[in-house]
This record gives sequence, C-alpha cells and structure tokens, in this order.
Amino acid sequence: MPSAKILEQKKAIVEELSEKLKSAVSAVVVSYKGINTEDDTKLRAALRKANVEYKVYKNSAMARACELAGYADLKPLFEGMSAIAYTSDDAVAPAKIIKEYADKIETYTIKGGFIDGEVIDSAKVEALASIPAKPVLVCKIMGSMMSPLYGLAYALQAVIDKSSEGGEQAPAEAAAEQA
Repeated sequence: MPSAKILEQKKAIVEELSEKLKSAVSAVVVSYKGINTEDDTKLRAALRKANVEYKVYKNSAMARACELAGYADLKPLFEGMSAIAYTSDDAVAPAKIIKEYADKIETYTIKGGFIDGEVIDSAKVEALASIPAKPVLVCKIMGSMMSPLYGLAYALQAVIDKSSEGGEQAPAEAAAEQA
C-alpha cells in the first residue's frame, strides 16, 4: 500500500492536470509508441513553440483528471502508451502538430481528444488538423469582404473612362453648362 505522502503527490498531479484541462480549449490524446528520441524532441519543441503542453502521465492519472474535468468519455483512450497535448490558446494547434508527426511515424497514432468541451474521435481530430491556420482564414475572410468593393470600383472606373474617351461630358459638367 502506498504511503500517504505518495498518495498526496498523486492527488496533486491529478488535480493540477484536471485544472489545466478545464481551462483548455482543445486536447489530443495519442499513443506515442514507436517514436524515437530525436522525433520526440522535435515534436515537443514544435508544441512548445505553439504554446501547447504535451505530457505523459500514468493512464490512471490521466483518466481520473479527464473525469474530474468533465471529459469522462476520454477514459477508454488511456490504454497502452498514452500522452496528452492540450492548449488554452489556439484550438487547432495540437491537432495540426500531432497529425504532422502521426503521418511521419506509423506507430504514433491519434486516439481522440476534445475541442470546446466536446469529445471527438481520431477522425475528427484529423479533420480539425486540416483547417487552415488562423491568419490564413482571416486573410480569406478579408479577401471575400474586399472583392465586391474592388468590383464596384472597377465598374465605376470603367464608366468614367468610357465617358472621357467618347468626348462626352460627365453628368455633373453637363448640368453646370446648362445652368
């Protein structure tokens, strides 16, 4: 039987992880089997750069923390060699980075995760990873908003150019001469 001190340490770890998961906007659970040290170091560096925490805990601790955080549906995922990547910033970042490494390493697999309080399976995590980055989406929206304005400006310029080519006076100039 573990000592009271060890039990308190384990409870503290579960509580800390639970609080982090409660404040996270998304998380991805992976099986890290087969990843070598070099790839793991690169993965962790990429995740740190994107402000994503990536941790390996005991499966029982992760399952308990997920249950306390309100993600009890994730408990079946914590079998074998499991790790969790979570963030409270960019909801897509963990999925994108993890998928990149899962594509490179055959045995490194995505098990599932959550986004905005909803538990999702591995297929949805991979779909989430295919969403373009936030700056790209903002540029696309801005382009969509600007397109009609550019069209209007070009049409108005064409009318002005056409009226000045034919020697015709602009409507405002014609009205001024008649007065």
